[in-house]
Amino acid sequence: MDKPLDLIEFETMLLGRYLTLLTPRARGLEGRLDRSAYLLLSRIQVEGPMSIGQLSEAFGLDTSTLNRQTAAMLRAGVVERMPDPDGGMARKFAITDEGARRLAADRAQNVSGLDKVMVDWSPEEVAEFAAYLSRLNSDVERLDGRPWPRD
Repeated sequence: MDKPLDLIEFETMLLGRYLTLLTPRARGLEGRLDRSAYLLLSRIQVEGPMSIGQLSEAFGLDTSTLNRQTAAMLRAGVVERMPDPDGGMARKFAITDEGARRLAADRAQNVSGLDKVMVDWSPEEVAEFAAYLSRLNSDVERLDGRPWPRD
């Protein structure tokens, strides 16, 4: 691991492992959103109601996978189906009040966990790391052709 890119690959592999270990199921935290619901709700919250086709395009997932994921989310009461506000044929998924509440609660727990991990980092180090992560993700999205909407 003499090259910086080798080190980045190694460290991002470990980060992916650690994030997987922190999933609600791995930690025995019932009531938390699973990874797919967290991601889908985050996107719907930013973009507004989305159809299966729009979600498929945004995430690069096939419709059968998204049908299973959204069905589970409907059962959990975190999304609801609604007619297309623009008059299109496809019904769209909108985040419910319960979905917004659970997403905010999970996000707050995630931020709290990061705060514990980075307790010894200076505010400047945290800001610099955030900027590099944002740049890395934006560049991946540019190459993939599916940018994530940002504020």
